[in-house]
Amino acid sequence: MNSADLGRRVGVPSTALFTDQYELTMVQAALKAGTADRRSVFEAFTRRLPEGRRYGVVAGTGRVLDAVENFHFDDEMLAFLRDQRVVDGATVDWLADYRFGGDIWGYPEGEVYFPGSPLLRVEGSFAECVLLETVILSILNHDSAIAAAASRMSAAASGRRLIEMGARRTHELSAVAASRAAYVGGFHTTSDLAAGFRYNIPTVGTSAHAFTLLHDSERDAFRAQVDSLGRGTTLLVDTYDVTEAVRTAVEIAGPELGAVRIDSGDLLLVAHRVRQQLDELGATETSIVVTSDLDEYAIASLAAAPVDAYGVGTQLVTGSGHPTCSMVYKLVARAESADPADPLRPVVKKSLGAKSSRGGRKWAARRSDEYGVAEAEVIGTGEVPADLVDRQLQVELVRGGEVVAREPLEAARDRHIAARAGLPMSAMQLSRGEPVLPTEYV
Repeated sequence: MNSADLGRRVGVPSTALFTDQYELTMVQAALKAGTADRRSVFEAFTRRLPEGRRYGVVAGTGRVLDAVENFHFDDEMLAFLRDQRVVDGATVDWLADYRFGGDIWGYPEGEVYFPGSPLLRVEGSFAECVLLETVILSILNHDSAIAAAASRMSAAASGRRLIEMGARRTHELSAVAASRAAYVGGFHTTSDLAAGFRYNIPTVGTSAHAFTLLHDSERDAFRAQVDSLGRGTTLLVDTYDVTEAVRTAVEIAGPELGAVRIDSGDLLLVAHRVRQQLDELGATETSIVVTSDLDEYAIASLAAAPVDAYGVGTQLVTGSGHPTCSMVYKLVARAESADPADPLRPVVKKSLGAKSSRGGRKWAARRSDEYGVAEAEVIGTGEVPADLVDRQLQVELVRGGEVVAREPLEAARDRHIAARAGLPMSAMQLSRGEPVLPTEYV
């Protein structure tokens, strides 16, 4: 496996300041108190799924591994912390040598999850683990939200091609992460070249209305595009009159025309009319691509339309109404010292209401029924029951500070397809409902 299969990690800057100030001030206080080296276990999880969602999707794991690997303080950063008096000199000196040296276990990327699922378990000293809180949560919350939306759209599309095209609707760096997460969630291609370059996601492109308006006529615009890009190109046919545009497109490109794109109007009605017209003109293999503020509900409403591909932007990169997963990162166990032989004891904050959590270093497994369909997410501490040993969900990601679980993005995408297929059929419903699997604590 070559490095290109795993994504280009060229020019990745330090992630050490992608954090909140209180992470560093806690380290300062713990160093002074003599508790910074206590062996600790942190877990990332969510107490609930976004309202109405039936499952979540783990995405961003590969980016978390990059972030942990690149979490170190250079001289300029250390000077900033010192000059701004963010932390004292002793803490700056400690940070100068920081490299995460602990262990990380977690759900593999592309897996589905439910309330309480211990998606990531970070083990090491308190100080080295607590520093990673913000950067881990910022990646997992964003990417998992996008992947969950993408998964719902993929289920609604029922095998038809999905194009991620939301770069212009979000921050330029978020756009790359969103493309990656969408691919994990089931999208096939992206329009974002930075995502294609970094993560080897197939890229596609058509043309904008501006290209048609640039030319003296729609015919001139189509001719220019076909002459340059070939008959297999996709022509945008709704700048003026759709019927006339389709006729002109086939006249210029012939029946070998690759596709037409519809970006406005009643997509269901227009798609049927365009398909009929293309077939009558002999362009029976020409595909129809639709865009225009699509989400999973709009995609589902077009199930009966002769549409071959959907281009999705705004709703995808904003999580289709749920731009975060509300994941948290909590200390769940600690020892009295840094000694590996010192036993861990569960710790938990005693909050009122919905912010309560469970202490202890947890394992997770998924129990299935006699037909192989998942029926419960089982979470526990201590020994794993014999019937669940082979159904555990967490895998080793980092051992002694070294990443041990890099994989091609394609593997995460395939894993998600398999994980979603193993859920009850009701998981594919777009109507609001409870999580499709109950979470059982043992």
